[in-house]
Amino acid sequence: MYILQVDTVALASSDVLAGEGSMAMPIVLMVLIAVVGYAVQARLRSVMQMCSKLPSPQNLTGAEVALKMLHAHGIYNVQVTRVRGHLTDHFNPETLTINLSDSVYSERSVAAMAVACHECGHAVQYVTGYNALRLRSRLVPVVNFSSRVAPWVIMLGLALMAATNNAMLCWLGILLVSVAALFAIVTLPVEYNASARALEWLESRELLVGKDLDGARLSLRWAARTYLVSALSAIATVIYYVVLISRRK
Repeated sequence: MYILQVDTVALASSDVLAGEGSMAMPIVLMVLIAVVGYAVQARLRSVMQMCSKLPSPQNLTGAEVALKMLHAHGIYNVQVTRVRGHLTDHFNPETLTINLSDSVYSERSVAAMAVACHECGHAVQYVTGYNALRLRSRLVPVVNFSSRVAPWVIMLGLALMAATNNAMLCWLGILLVSVAALFAIVTLPVEYNASARALEWLESRELLVGKDLDGARLSLRWAARTYLVSALSAIATVIYYVVLISRRK
């Protein structure tokens, strides 16, 4: 998806230089979303750093609180493992593992607890058959394929349209790009729901209260906003290509 966005910006710049004024609106939209995206990422890093300094009230590591939440929901067949990187935490339904990054797995902080329980929220979604998660899982192989071939299809389509005035291949490329936008949109309820499940459980068990609970809520809220920006960016990419093809047809 991000590769497509970079390609779009490059194409957008060439269109502006060529004097295609009708492209100004989608270009401005994409630039604004990019700026907002950087701001959201910066704010998320700041919030996570702040919450990382808040010690876990029960002195629990991210891995320990993850196991507690899983077992509280009767889930014993999901393993908690460590993965390298920062904010690389994720739930893998194929291997039934919750993979926590170094900054979460062994850390005893509010931030680690919030992130670990968020990933457990995905495990609970999987076990309970949460529809949005099912749909997203089914879209994964389709998105992987469309993301690889869409740029090539669009480039070939533009060349074909220039030679024959036939835009069919271009619209096929836009359809492939739209799959990524659909995936980003479906991801939103999945992520927001996982955070809601995490916060509800942490609060109900009184593992976090007061400012600690507020810190966890704030960190998960800003993490969710990164997915919102991604969805807006994916939609803007589709709009750009639609305007581009319509303008050149």
